[in-house]
Amino acid sequence: MSDLPEDLFANPVWHALNTKHRHLASWSGSACRYPANVAPFAAVETPGAASLHDLHDLHELLETGESVWLIGTGLPQTAGLSFESTLPCMQMVLPADIEVPASNAEIVKLSEANAAEMVSLTDIAFPGFFRPCTWRMGSYYGIRFDGNLAAMAGERLQLEGYPEISGVCTHPAFRGRGLAAALIWHVVRAHRRDGLVSWLHVGSANRNAIELYLKLGFRSVREVTLHRVVRTD
Repeated sequence: MSDLPEDLFANPVWHALNTKHRHLASWSGSACRYPANVAPFAAVETPGAASLHDLHDLHELLETGESVWLIGTGLPQTAGLSFESTLPCMQMVLPADIEVPASNAEIVKLSEANAAEMVSLTDIAFPGFFRPCTWRMGSYYGIRFDGNLAAMAGERLQLEGYPEISGVCTHPAFRGRGLAAALIWHVVRAHRRDGLVSWLHVGSANRNAIELYLKLGFRSVREVTLHRVVRTD
């Protein structure tokens, strides 16, 4: 039995924008999206059987030249939209029986005041995904050396009972010190206190990250495909 129910996790952006992140959602018919300064994600109600009508609704949410990432399969070609690339991702979950180790890392809470340095750090690893207002999606934490943000992690998609761990990033100058693991455990510890299940997305080609998550006890549940969709007219 999956720890990430299929009815939620086949379309997590849709469910987040319908529940915990409804205050962030923009809508057009059967499509919804995050504000461009929050996250580059959109969703349609039935990603496994998206219709021309669904994608027309998505088209109405985009500015000319703007792109978003959309989960789905067999998406039909639609006037005014171009499917530019795909990004296969694994969904991974931390089982409840994995023990959370103690940590003495000096971890600080990050907020709106830290948005610029959070974007700069994450742009090293996954440019364009972390935006100036991504901090609005959940709680974020960091580790500093000499006042500089060396590593961070936090929360992104929020589903009922299932907050997503995201924004896990360490500056190249500080890698190999266990900072990412310390931050992940910090986030997990908060989830466990609230009775929540920790999970994440990771690019299927990102073997280093996948190996880290497996070492920490996360397990793969399913693969989903993100499509980069651009409005062309």
